[in-house]
Amino acid sequence: MAERIKSYRDLRVYQNAMEAAMEIFQITKTYPQEERYSLVDQMRRASRSVCTNIAEAWRKRRYRAAFIAKLSDSETEACETQVLLEFSERCEYISPETTAGLDKKYEHIIAQLVLMIDNPNKWLIKSH
Repeated sequence: MAERIKSYRDLRVYQNAMEAAMEIFQITKTYPQEERYSLVDQMRRASRSVCTNIAEAWRKRRYRAAFIAKLSDSETEACETQVLLEFSERCEYISPETTAGLDKKYEHIIAQLVLMIDNPNKWLIKSH
């Protein structure tokens, strides 16, 4: 029997995005001071935006287009996070293994978002 989703917090994609964002938060604590207001801030914001856009999409389930748009924003932020992880690796702030692990997590998150975008009616609030 499938679990009942009562809140965006119950969504596996939200849980996965939150876990990845918190991992990025911990990792970026080790970045050099000169990156504090550039790469660190941008990567933390992008990873957090994945989560916040999922939550916003959940509250917009009455409106198909708005729901899809917010999920699409979340997908975009996930991809931005992947690019920033690549910069981090190329600047030698994180290892290739760390990048690969987080990139894989974000690929999974993106796949989950695309599945929701491609099947929005399953999630929408139906008017009676």
